[in-house]
Amino acid sequence: MRVNGSLVRDPEAPVRIEVDRIRINGEIIRRPRQVYLMLNKPRGIVTTASDEKGRQTVYALLPHDQWLATVGRLDKASEGLLLLTNDSEWAAHITDPATHLDKTYHVQIAALADERLLRTLVAGVLEGGELLEAKRATLLRKGGKNCWLEIVLDEGKNRQIRRMFSAFGIEVLRLVRVAIGPLQLGNLPKGATRELAREEVRALSRFKA
Repeated sequence: MRVNGSLVRDPEAPVRIEVDRIRINGEIIRRPRQVYLMLNKPRGIVTTASDEKGRQTVYALLPHDQWLATVGRLDKASEGLLLLTNDSEWAAHITDPATHLDKTYHVQIAALADERLLRTLVAGVLEGGELLEAKRATLLRKGGKNCWLEIVLDEGKNRQIRRMFSAFGIEVLRLVRVAIGPLQLGNLPKGATRELAREEVRALSRFKA
């Protein structure tokens, strides 16, 4: 390896890929283009890179040959907005609980929610030794035996929404993440992806931990 024209034999020698001129076997090494991708994750798809059970992963849906990491997760049964990137610093900022970045979900439950249930979700539910709280919980629409709620979390814990309703013996029928901070899923089709605009990336970066 040559760095700025000098031969470097130590494979662990520090380099500044944005500044230094690096050649390996005569080929110039450049920092890969930073990619910020939105995916509308379908139900039944897992977010791991590979699955021991042979289930389809989100990586089968990506148009990029370049490796991207998921920014947070959605479980197999959940749908909606999932971010992927090769910018690890940006991803860490988005997922840092101290950032308190709102994540908005539309949730269909097998029950008819009343004001008492909505207030309790915001006040907090003790489950598995953890206090699970929603920042906001509002009724969107209802049918005869089920309804849709909008749940906003600003510090998500593992399977938080499902666990909150499980504490009341209520089944979650569908769970769709529709927004992360100001970024909306919009009308992106299921299984489709699009790159974030520069301003969308900046908007998420403005939230301070």
